[in-house]
Parts: sequence; structure tokens; C-alpha cells
Amino acid sequence: MGLFSPVPFIGRHGADLGSDAFETRLMLRRIVCMMGEDAARHFYDGCHFTRVGAMPALTLRLLQDKGSVQSLDGAAHRGRKAMFLDLLTGGEVSRIGELFDARFASAWDRWRHEPSVVLHDTIAELLCDIICAWAGVPVAGATLAMRTREMTAMIDGAGTIGPQAWRGLLLRQRSERWARAMVAGARCRREAAAGQPIERLARFRDVDGRLLDLTSAGVELLNLIRPTVAVARFITFAALALHEHPGTADWLRSDMKTRLPIFVQEVRRFYPFFPVIGGRVRQPFEWRDHRFALGDWVLLGLHATNHDPRLWDEPQRFRPERFIDRQSSGFDLMPQGAGDHASDHRCPGEWFTIELIERAVQQLLSRKYEIPEQPLTIPLNRFPTLPESRLVIQVR
Repeated sequence: MGLFSPVPFIGRHGADLGSDAFETRLMLRRIVCMMGEDAARHFYDGCHFTRVGAMPALTLRLLQDKGSVQSLDGAAHRGRKAMFLDLLTGGEVSRIGELFDARFASAWDRWRHEPSVVLHDTIAELLCDIICAWAGVPVAGATLAMRTREMTAMIDGAGTIGPQAWRGLLLRQRSERWARAMVAGARCRREAAAGQPIERLARFRDVDGRLLDLTSAGVELLNLIRPTVAVARFITFAALALHEHPGTADWLRSDMKTRLPIFVQEVRRFYPFFPVIGGRVRQPFEWRDHRFALGDWVLLGLHATNHDPRLWDEPQRFRPERFIDRQSSGFDLMPQGAGDHASDHRCPGEWFTIELIERAVQQLLSRKYEIPEQPLTIPLNRFPTLPESRLVIQVR
């Protein structure tokens, strides 16, 4: 059962009202919805909103958990975020891409012997394998399948209430036990594997100079793994875009260096990922004739802003060319948050995401496969969402 459908709702209702801020109710609680570039600037300015108490408890547990980097503010957030940026930028981006290419080639050979494969599910397992190997906590066989089920259950359950969400929470508890054991093991090793992410995370000291407690460190290990597995959704959407826009493949091949990056940006803009981000008002203010009171619960429409006709010409059309020579303000395109990566609550894994989608598209363009008849509608009454079939392909 979905919480509600913010994918079309915030943009449509805001347009109907002619306002970038309006009130509604979610789970019987008053909530303010915001959208647009100016709304994003206010949301991320560090003065008006806090992330503390901004997500329903079950959603928080499934996606981040208490004490994780995305639930912190101020110096604590900046210090923790610096660790993630150190782990997820620079040469690590190409390293994760090289791991993807190697694992994808091996997986493709296996898929040839299958009548068909569900692209999203197989890519999710591939990404789980890759990110765990990269982090220094490799998994394989039945353990890899189990870790993948846990990560996808957290993602699938994040926008729901009821059995699906509770299943995700149950599997998360198993993941957390494993993650704590990985951190504890890293701390016990006398000779650390220099530079491995698990070692750096295990020995990271917060702003108070102390090691993270095992629970928090385990949560942050999952915050490296689970979001990477979630990139399977973007890769599935990229494959869907290649299928639904047949001329795009040849268009990309004719100038891959220039066109692949803008194709990936359009995939991230056009298709629904996590459609909202939550905040709580930390001090009263007025914006666009709307009064925000202390403690007000606010949802910023990420997908609504990515489809705002004031920012994007014909936003409901898939058109990668729109990104030619376009310079983002940092508050217009925000599939993974907005603002500054170091100081704001923008996803530090954005470069990993882009790299992995680009690598996946290159792999798909260089190989032969077919997409049989199947239901490809993307339901907008739940999030995060996928094509109904999760995209079945037949490898040749």
C-alpha cells in the first residue's frame, strides 16, 4: 500500500493552484508541499529547514536510519559528509566503473544461457556484488543473493505501509547485523588493508573525535551499499528509454563522448526515482505568501521540479538535447537532491550513479538483445517505481 502518490500530485496540484507551496495531509498529518527552483534554494539554504524528524519513522529506518549522515545537520553533517565524499569521488569513480564493466561482461555470458532475464533484478544483484567488492566486504553465491534481497526490500518498502514495508524492515535488521560484524572485523585487524572503504569507515572519527559506534558505522556501510543497488532503477529506465526511442541508440553511437552524458542526465530528469525529500521548519518564515511555522513538516517535490515547465521546455517529453550547453544552477535538476554536495543534503554518490548508468548504457549499446512484449507502464501511484515487468530482456 503506497503512502500517497507524490510523483504526479505535487506538480499537478501546485500548477492547479498556481502556487509553489500548498498544504495537504499525509497519514492524517498536516504537510506543506513545495516545488520549483526557488523552493529548492530555500529548502537547502541551511537556515530554514532541518532534516531531523523529517521522514516517517518507518521510511527513515528503511532508507537511512537514525544517526546516519543524511539525518544530521551542521558540523556533524559536514564532517560525516566529508568522509563520504572522500570515498565516492576522484579515482574511486573510475574504479567502480571498471568493476562494473568486468562483472557485466561475465554476467552477460551467463545470461545468454537463460531464456530471459529481468533486467532490474539482475542488475541489482550485479551492483550489490560490485559495491561490496569495492568496499572490501565481498559477497558471493547465496550470500550475494541474500544481501541483494535485503537491499531491494528496503528500497521497495520505503514508499509503502503494510506488509511490504515491514518485510523490508525485518530484512534490514539482518543486514545491520552483518554490517556491524564487517565493521567490527575491520577494527580487529591489526594490518588494515590501506585505503579500503571498510577500513576507512571503521576508523573514521566524528566531529567529537570518537570512532562511530558499531551501530552507526554499520548503518553508514549500508548507506554505501543500498543506494548503489538502487541505481539499478536508473539503469532500467535508461534501457527503457533506448527501447521506447528507437533512434536514440544510433544517435548515441554517432557521438558517444558528447551525447552519452546528456542522455544520462535526461534519464535522471525524466524518470521518477525518489520523488520528494522531507524537512522540518527550524525557524518561522514567510515565502510566496505562505507562512511556515516552527516544526512544520515539508516535502520538496524533486520530480515536480524536474518537470517544472518554467525550467524545462516540454518537460513531459524525453529529449536529451535539452542538456546541450545547459549549465545547471544546482537547484533545477535534482533527482538526488540539490545544493552543494559538501554542505547540503545532496547525495554524495551522485558521481557513482552517473558513472554506473553511463557504463551500463555503453554495455547495452555494444551487445545484442531483444525486449519481448511485456507491460512497460510505469505506475505513478507508488514510489520508488519501475516498469510493471521490471524490464525483461532476451540476450542473444
